[in-house]
Amino acid sequence: MLIPVILSGGSGSRLWPESRSQYPKQFLPLTGSESMIQSTVGRLAGLSDCAPLMVICNEDHRFIVAEQLRAAGQDYASIILEPSARNTAPALAIAALRALSNHSDEDPVLLVLAADHDIRNVDEFQKVVSKAIPAANDGQLVTFGIVPTKPETGYGYIKAVQDSGIHGGCTYSVGAFVEKPDEATAVEYIDSGAYYWNSGMFLLKASRYLEELEKFRPDILTSCRQAMSDATVDLDFVRPDKSAFESCPSDSIDYAVMENTADAVVIPLDAGWSDVGSWSSLWEITGKDDQGNVVNGDVMLEDCHNNYIRSSRKLIAAVGVDDLVIVDTDDAVLVTSKNRSQDVKRIVERLIQSQRSEACAHRKVYRPWGHYDGIDAGDRFQVKRITVKPGATLSLQKHHHRAEHWIVVRGTALVTNGEQEILLTENQSTYIPIGTIHRLENPGKVDLELIEVQSGAYLGEDDIVRLEDNYGRTR
Repeated sequence: MLIPVILSGGSGSRLWPESRSQYPKQFLPLTGSESMIQSTVGRLAGLSDCAPLMVICNEDHRFIVAEQLRAAGQDYASIILEPSARNTAPALAIAALRALSNHSDEDPVLLVLAADHDIRNVDEFQKVVSKAIPAANDGQLVTFGIVPTKPETGYGYIKAVQDSGIHGGCTYSVGAFVEKPDEATAVEYIDSGAYYWNSGMFLLKASRYLEELEKFRPDILTSCRQAMSDATVDLDFVRPDKSAFESCPSDSIDYAVMENTADAVVIPLDAGWSDVGSWSSLWEITGKDDQGNVVNGDVMLEDCHNNYIRSSRKLIAAVGVDDLVIVDTDDAVLVTSKNRSQDVKRIVERLIQSQRSEACAHRKVYRPWGHYDGIDAGDRFQVKRITVKPGATLSLQKHHHRAEHWIVVRGTALVTNGEQEILLTENQSTYIPIGTIHRLENPGKVDLELIEVQSGAYLGEDDIVRLEDNYGRTR
């Protein structure tokens, strides 16, 4: 049995302003019409003996993951919520423990994938995975080494020392995992023909990973076992025990196990892989016009070459510029040279230090019931456009510091306002004073859209006291 395990804990800060911590790159359609996590799910189709997949993500992304998996036809996926980020070694440990718990009569093979990678040749990817399964069944810990196309300084490398001599000669013993090299060292690696890019993808038996983890990092396994033994199931989600998991040390699969085990092997993968780690890497893998430009959205160029330009709404006009990245979103514009796009994360760090909302959230914020768009704000007021999906219900709540005025512009709203229950249609409104218990529901068959005007001394999202919630939220 093969169980895909998708690790979805990244923040994608180098792809700001599109990617932000509350809605990072794996949930965005950067390389096609589907989001990156949906594309990752899609390339599993065709693998034989494939069980329902598992996704490891953080608490804040749980409803986004569930919605995107359902849209991709994965209604039976298991979603495990990390109480906090502890890197990939603990994430895989809780996945392995869950897999063995769910399949006590088998020892499933885990195909470990990142949610935010791009692979162009899906047939080749599936072929290589299938070739690697016998090695995993024999107890080897397989990693996939990307056949390099250039001396890349942004990736770690794997040194393959010799053919392992088994499984048709398709696997190689791992000589070393090496960190991101400088340019000269990267050239040496490519010239030697013995090095592959480290993809961060693995194929291994659940039991074998736990055995090696217990050998080299028993402290991680102890914490993860405790967290999963006290785990709870909530709606679609598995919640490891918070205190046990947060006591777990943070470490990667490479450092914790793969660099220490004697059973690590690498199998080459040449399938058009990219980790889409920056705007420049996205430019590299995307189709271009005759001048080498990649354009998305409303863009007009004159005498421009080798640019990546992306507009969400506004027209972007550029004249006589080369090798730039220009990205426009509702609330931010990024301009950088392509060769400095790795440094976008420094802007994100400064935004975080300044406690600016643009670091973590878009203007449009997704919720399990729909989404809202912050369209205006000022001293003691804020205006949002709220969209509620058919049949969805917001929490029963109150606010200590703000009043709200709701105006329906499309659809039908069922409103609890204190002791009253009101049915509102287009062009009708209601006022909710500070401290009044209230709730919004869409009883109709089409999206409910309304304008919310908030007024008060404090308008932060943490001024919500939830009394009841259909989605199990407390914040």
